[in-house]
Amino acid sequence: MKDETLVEEIFAKLAGKISQATGSFWTFALALLLVLVWALTGPAFNYSETWQLVINTGTTIITFLMVFVIQHAQNKDMRAVQLKLNELLAAVEGASNRLIDVEDLSDRELEHLYNRFQHLAKSAQKLSHGAKLTIDSADDEAVDDDALGNAERRSHGHGHAESEADKKPVSVKPEARQRKRRKR
Repeated sequence: MKDETLVEEIFAKLAGKISQATGSFWTFALALLLVLVWALTGPAFNYSETWQLVINTGTTIITFLMVFVIQHAQNKDMRAVQLKLNELLAAVEGASNRLIDVEDLSDRELEHLYNRFQHLAKSAQKLSHGAKLTIDSADDEAVDDDALGNAERRSHGHGHAESEADKKPVSVKPEARQRKRRKR
């Protein structure tokens, strides 16, 4: 187990350095120079199959190895971004904690959340400016028909809800209800 961790650490450090180096101008310039030298040597080798095989083999091997280095760097960066977003969600009062680690949900669960947010956006357009909505309708009181408009508006005039998310009520936070009442 200790050897695996050491190997993973060495790979992570090496991949980080390779990723940084290959993303630099100088690495690009070197690669361009190698291609130009190869192209210029074509007449000397009569554009032979061996001459072509050199560049094909070299670029294939480098591309194959770089896929793993790039994927490692991308995984690390995405993990760091997700952790930062999770921290922000946990720290912001009123933010839905169900979105922490949302990247671990199945495609179906993500689609459901996406539909809930689409419904939330449509519902927010029907409320007064500054009203706060949440997708956590189980935690809050459901919005009454007066706050969002009648059922006809909720179904967008088609007589049926657009998605499963449209069928569920969206919550309005208490302060939004108070603003609505004050306007009357």
